[in-house]
Amino acid sequence: MSPTPRPLRLATTDRTAQILRRCYRGQQPADVLERALLMLAAADGHLDTAGRIRSGQTSANR
Repeated sequence: MSPTPRPLRLATTDRTAQILRRCYRGQQPADVLERALLMLAAADGHLDTAGRIRSGQTSANR
């Protein structure tokens, strides 16, 4: 059995950190960024209607 992959660590820019602090007080930054990424991936057509990643769908394929 393969080990569970560790979560990816992302660094925020100063502007992103300021938006997270001022606009999303009391919310975990990782939760806010997850919602944003899901909205972006859906808008870009990378997710199906159930929210699953479309197989074989990459930016290069579009």
